[in-house]
Amino acid sequence: MDSFAEFMGAALPWIALGLLLAVFFVRETGRKKTEKKENYGSEGMALGMCLGVALSSALHVNIGIGMIAGMALGLLIGSGASKE
Repeated sequence: MDSFAEFMGAALPWIALGLLLAVFFVRETGRKKTEKKENYGSEGMALGMCLGVALSSALHVNIGIGMIAGMALGLLIGSGASKE
């Protein structure tokens, strides 16, 4: 059971990063060329990554997991707000 926990600790950040990038690129390619709806998804990812790293360092959690969780949460929040 320890080897499974070690594997998941090493592989989980990479799996989450792959899923996050897949969602980000599918959303961008799914839009029509004429429809140009701007949102704060990229800015949210950047701020979420910074916040995730800071919180994971403070709470003694794996930094990779904190970074990925922050990026995903920032993308979700930033995509909800549209630019004018």
